[in-house]
Amino acid sequence: MDNPEKYINREISWLAFNERVLQEASDSNVPVLERLRFLGIFSNNQDEFFKVRIATLRRLLTLGKRAKATIHYKPKKILAEVQKTVIRQGKWFEEIYNDIHQQLQQNNIYIINEKQLTAEQGQFVKNYFIENVRPSLVPIMLNQVKLFPALQGKAIYLAIRLSVRNKPSLKQFALVEIPSDEQDRFVILPSVNKKQYLILLDDVIRHNLSEIFSAFPFNVFEAYTIKITRDAELDIDNDISQSFLGKISKSVKARQKGTPVRLVHDSKISKDLLDFIKTKIKMKGTDNIQPGGRYHNFRDFMKFPNIGPKNLTYPKLKPLLHKSLASNQSFFKVLKKQDIMLHYPYQSFAHFIDLLREAAIDPTVKSIKITLYRVADKSMVINALVNAAKNGKQVTAVVELQARFDEEANIKWAQQLQEEGIQVIYGVQGLKVHSKLCLITRIEGGKNNLYANITTGNYNEKTAQVYADDSLFTSNPKITKEVEHVFDFFEKNYKVHHYKHLILSPLATRRKFIRFIENEIKNAEAGKRAEIFLKMNSLVDEEMISCLYKASAAGVKIRGIIRGICALVPGRKGLSENIEIISIVDKFLEHSRVFIFHNEGDELFYISSADWMIRNLDYRIETTCPIYDAHLQKELRHMLEIQWTDNVKARSMDDKLKNEHRSTSTRQKIRSQEVIYDYLKSLGNISVSTLVPLKTRLPVSEG
Repeated sequence: MDNPEKYINREISWLAFNERVLQEASDSNVPVLERLRFLGIFSNNQDEFFKVRIATLRRLLTLGKRAKATIHYKPKKILAEVQKTVIRQGKWFEEIYNDIHQQLQQNNIYIINEKQLTAEQGQFVKNYFIENVRPSLVPIMLNQVKLFPALQGKAIYLAIRLSVRNKPSLKQFALVEIPSDEQDRFVILPSVNKKQYLILLDDVIRHNLSEIFSAFPFNVFEAYTIKITRDAELDIDNDISQSFLGKISKSVKARQKGTPVRLVHDSKISKDLLDFIKTKIKMKGTDNIQPGGRYHNFRDFMKFPNIGPKNLTYPKLKPLLHKSLASNQSFFKVLKKQDIMLHYPYQSFAHFIDLLREAAIDPTVKSIKITLYRVADKSMVINALVNAAKNGKQVTAVVELQARFDEEANIKWAQQLQEEGIQVIYGVQGLKVHSKLCLITRIEGGKNNLYANITTGNYNEKTAQVYADDSLFTSNPKITKEVEHVFDFFEKNYKVHHYKHLILSPLATRRKFIRFIENEIKNAEAGKRAEIFLKMNSLVDEEMISCLYKASAAGVKIRGIIRGICALVPGRKGLSENIEIISIVDKFLEHSRVFIFHNEGDELFYISSADWMIRNLDYRIETTCPIYDAHLQKELRHMLEIQWTDNVKARSMDDKLKNEHRSTSTRQKIRSQEVIYDYLKSLGNISVSTLVPLKTRLPVSEG
């Protein structure tokens, strides 16, 4: 960074974002089971942060003094600040969990451990263990093995100290992996007097330690949870004899043995057992060794069972059917008349599935092309594509094998699609395909007519229920023809087209957005109205931030809604006094990217798959799409203006990273996600229940 005071370090900014998640968990106004799930989200976020960002910083440590010259700050200093912040957040985490625990008890829900079981509950747990858990356990006696087992990054373990009462010198250490991938982490016990009891799988195992180690003469068992976090970067070699699919598969397997970057442990673990583990995994001193509570892998709490009264969770959203798509008329006929924009999760993702299903059996549809970055575990999108291929359509899927933490799933889907006769393209060498595009070719009047979908989110019906994204459906040839060019490039990487409407990374995104900003600067300097309204997940790129600082100095009014990392320092006199940034963290993950430039009143509207980060601008294939329809422009702007008035879930961003809830001039409480739903409903969109499957105009499976 050319001047550290002008930029907030991205790692520290990310920790501030995750603290906003922790704020939601601490908020007594949030339903208690949702608070518990926010703890799970916080924990999952932190795991990925250590796997990727902290692992990268630790790699940079090997550069020594050259590291600062390369990244403009000292990684050792940032790592120390991260460790300090993570420990502070960990203590707050435990306080929040204890508070939630008490709140659950006030609602007759009790999470108990193995020491709190009644005789009847103890027998139930023992039977459950014998029938369900014991077959999955493989205890390892650590004193008896030459090589310490390679602890898996996704797993949690019980580190066990076995000893004999009154004979402390007789001891052994053991390790048991908690099989949470095979068993539910939460075991619901029989209710008693309208009180509901749960016990964690960890404590089911603790309760049966004497059963597990019955062949040994020990009678004292101490079990402490430990968790390792490993470097998750994929190292892809240059062996040209291997296919790209083979290289990714090999790298994913190697990731399980990546360098340890963090050890989390129960703070009550005995010193001799902790020292033994630290020595074996070669982690020294306090080098990213994080003491914590009794339980880890809190990401499992995102799946905490829905029990107790309904008011313990947020009311289920009833997704809206778009008013123009609610009837059984052809999706294609609707798109010939107008562009459609859907806003997930407020509106139903099932509309997109309907489009694919209609295309699958429509005799005039020639081909379907789609990019797949992350899809659901049981994907209706994949199912529809397979059905289309079975019906003789030419189906092409661009599958990004390097979608972080989804590599294995994408390898599986790619192989399945190929087996069904679908053409699979494994992205573009050297560039990650992050664009979200679908193109359908239909023969009408002897000509090929194109229909496209460009969206800010993944083709994933599961995440579409919780991620807030914008999705454009259009038959406008200005856009559809250029989407066709993008797919042409995927198939023939040497063929680069000229784009007049779409903006693509790495070809033009940085250059075009800088030009838009400079145009606003020119207008401001001429005394004209100049404004920029930005919404994205992350704002990190220094060149883009520098341009925004210049725009602020020229008098351009800039507003930003940035959910996650924000390296820009807003509201600082002499630097950014005309820039205001807010962040909204609520029950839906704000995931869309929207850009509006005033442009002397002829406003430019764009939606995009790209954040303003170096990777999105320069090292990925991203698509930014203009919104030309005046009604959709008005809709997008109104939704952003609603979010700008949020004074319930919005936080004001500043250089101190205080995460203070934003106050506005009105006394009325405005929670933007609820207001947006009501706004879309007021446009005539129709409410349907999420509990009843959406009745589609076509069957699920066609021959």
